[in-house]
Amino acid sequence: MAVNARERYKNAYRSSIYVQGNTAARRQAQADRIYALPKQKTPVKHAGKNVRRNRERALYMNIGYVLFLAAAIVVAGFILTGYLTLQADITSSIKNISRMESTLNEMKLTNDENYDRIVSNVNLEEVKRIAIQELGMIYAKEGQVILFHGESSDYVRQTGEIPD
Repeated sequence: MAVNARERYKNAYRSSIYVQGNTAARRQAQADRIYALPKQKTPVKHAGKNVRRNRERALYMNIGYVLFLAAAIVVAGFILTGYLTLQADITSSIKNISRMESTLNEMKLTNDENYDRIVSNVNLEEVKRIAIQELGMIYAKEGQVILFHGESSDYVRQTGEIPD
């Protein structure tokens, strides 16, 4: 019974992996032999005259084709340059917007802190004292307060005397 070359190679390689001791060298030498399968011969067909002529034309590049390829490369270069320029502009705009947003947030925080500081420093009793004693203001009496219902949330400006 004949064992083909591939199976002999697999068996020799498989057995050499696990062998230890003084017999390993002898088996390793046997595994080093490469059993090659014979190559199959393919029939060679000779190309016809038309086929050879078409192959030669495919290898030949005329000046028009070369100029077309050069123009295509130049156009592609311009398009790529424009794209990269736009990408850089977008990136710088995003960075600028981010910087401006952080500045706005800092200004809002500063404004809120200043507002809280001012509100906390206002003493309403002192304002009342100055209004009554120094400016001569008095509380409104019954009937002096007129309620006005406006259509919007705007303020009302008095342009003349209110009748009694």
